[in-house]
Amino acid sequence: MSLAAGPAGKTNLTSSSDARPKGGLIPSGRMLPFVLVTALFFLWGVPNNLNDILISQFMKSFEMTRLQAGLVQSAFYMGYFLLAIPAAQLMRRAGYKAGILAGLCLYGSGCILFWPAAILSRYWFFLMALFVIASGLSFLETAASPFIIQVGDPATAEQRINFSQAFNPLGSITAVLLGSRFIFSGIELRPAQIAAMRAQHTYTSYLRSETLRVVNPYLVLGAVVLFWAVLIAFTPFPHAGLDYSKESRTHDTSKPLWMRKHFAFSVAAQFLYVGAQVGTWSFFIAYAMRYTDLTQRAAGYWLTAVLVAFTAGRFVSTWLLRLIPGATLLGVYGALNAVICAIAVLWPGWIGVGCLIAVSFFMSIMYPTIFALGVKGLGQRTKSGSAFIVMSIVGGAALTPLMGVASTVALGYILPALCFVGVAVYAWFLAKPEPEELTEAA
Repeated sequence: MSLAAGPAGKTNLTSSSDARPKGGLIPSGRMLPFVLVTALFFLWGVPNNLNDILISQFMKSFEMTRLQAGLVQSAFYMGYFLLAIPAAQLMRRAGYKAGILAGLCLYGSGCILFWPAAILSRYWFFLMALFVIASGLSFLETAASPFIIQVGDPATAEQRINFSQAFNPLGSITAVLLGSRFIFSGIELRPAQIAAMRAQHTYTSYLRSETLRVVNPYLVLGAVVLFWAVLIAFTPFPHAGLDYSKESRTHDTSKPLWMRKHFAFSVAAQFLYVGAQVGTWSFFIAYAMRYTDLTQRAAGYWLTAVLVAFTAGRFVSTWLLRLIPGATLLGVYGALNAVICAIAVLWPGWIGVGCLIAVSFFMSIMYPTIFALGVKGLGQRTKSGSAFIVMSIVGGAALTPLMGVASTVALGYILPALCFVGVAVYAWFLAKPEPEELTEAA
């Protein structure tokens, strides 16, 4: 094995065995980049679910409505929408490593911006920082999955991507546990106490202290992310066998993406799914506090149960996929979730809390399954198609504020129910590619 200069002066890891990786989950010489990229699945799970903590915290510290707090998700997912295509273009020309480094630098910078945002105590500054973080995550998500798929033998690609994706919900659980412990103060003021503090002119200082609680967790996260960028910068990444060479950017005369119905509807289905997932989790704490006797911190810990259910659903459903076609299982899960959300609307309380935990179990396979169904048969257009599906994550920005418009927290869960109906319709009737498209990609 030897180090050689690749395109544009990049250092690439090449060898006769790397040119055509055969056998095993991870080829010899590629374990370190595989591990470093797999860790990214964990790292981007953290800020995604810290948003659920932030929404509840900002409703307190900035005294805002659910609709205004929902802009946290809007700012976050607009970053995904706007940066996915630039991320794909960068990686087509400079490689996965360049895209990953750009993503980590944006991610870390956005975390550090939480410090001046808290000092100035401006909500719009926090939204800007979240947009920068999400822009970095757009690069990471556009790069990580295809890298993991292509880093080894195609015969073991599905095993690799499932293994790597298993770390994403672990990041989500970590985020909720740490956020509930270090962001939530545990102080729940009654109206009489608020009135007394206003009279003593101490309420503004209290709100400011609540705002400042978000700073330290994000500064620590930013430091970890930038340290990971340094590790990746000094790690040789394989080039041979990965689809970003100049030759791979030749003119493609196959059917355009917009003419492939199963792909176009996959983008719409992913938009609906992400909107449903983000909305369900974003207002879970508010739902639990409104309809049970849980405090804010206790409700935050219950959100951990939601994410544990999501993780369990991923492992159980991965096993079921060996027996049931992906589209069929996706359709069944979509229909079940529509019914379960309706129950949470009609019977708020502990029954509703249990329903929202169950919804997470059945959501677990939706994103990767829709993704896999959407890119099936795209051939050389797979990378561009993947970027468009990543862009559809903007559903979290578009639909979450609409839940805040509802007159009650429970009523807002009608929207996720309708989204799950859309996912089920896609799975059952719109997910199958045309036969000639599969032949075209062969």
